[in-house]
Amino acid sequence: MSAPERIPSRSVSPQELLAKGELTVRGRIREASNAVLYCTVEYEGVSAACVYKPVAGERPLWDFPDGTLAQREVAAYELSEAMGWGLVPPTVLRDGPYGRGMCQLWVEVPDEAAQERLLALVEGEEPGPGWKAVGYADVGEERPALLVHADDERLRRLAVLDAVINNGDRKGGHLLPSADGRLYAIDHGVTFNADDKLRTLLWGWAGEPLTEEALAALRRLSADLADGGPLAARLAELITPAEIDALRSRVAGLLRTGRHREPSGRWPAIPWPPV
Repeated sequence: MSAPERIPSRSVSPQELLAKGELTVRGRIREASNAVLYCTVEYEGVSAACVYKPVAGERPLWDFPDGTLAQREVAAYELSEAMGWGLVPPTVLRDGPYGRGMCQLWVEVPDEAAQERLLALVEGEEPGPGWKAVGYADVGEERPALLVHADDERLRRLAVLDAVINNGDRKGGHLLPSADGRLYAIDHGVTFNADDKLRTLLWGWAGEPLTEEALAALRRLSADLADGGPLAARLAELITPAEIDALRSRVAGLLRTGRHREPSGRWPAIPWPPV
């Protein structure tokens, strides 16, 4: 007789796995400007790959308080969940081998072509069916090319989320289409600044009316951000009171105009490098 199959007494959520599991560092992602460690995490027989960004490995920035980037990553996840879009992989703040830091579930991209279907450089002055224009790029030999992104509802939701969290660095490499058809976005350390710092590749809908879905999500978010609410209380542990007030103002502004954000014109609207 074969041994009976072991049935777990309960399921382990991704958040519980990340928060309570044993972190084992497997390597470092060297392309990142801050310390980014590729890890595995295991808890009660469940394991997964993840990214761990210790606060001790954060590079100081002139316009953000030192040692706060990990908290902003977690706050971006909280906002994504509150809007009901699940665009940011499960993310927690926890202690690890190199001290306190952000721990985020790893998202495997099936192939490079999946990302190439979201962003492209095309010749000519029009983006073509299924694409939205971002701006012109110099590709050398006096051949300007048009930078475009897909006219994709997943990207459109992300453009709204970025406007809400005031993302100062939305690059093409931060877009992770998964094998199951979902789109995830990563690298949210430079977000939630009280000053307007929105820089993104997702300007294709600039000035266009927000979808009814987006307006409904913003209304829910506005209610959740009220003083005394659980989301406001959670964010108070992660960002400053001034940044929470600015967040409320951004949500209110989007609801008032009913339109996607447009570049302010006060600084470059697209991050560098863009990908």
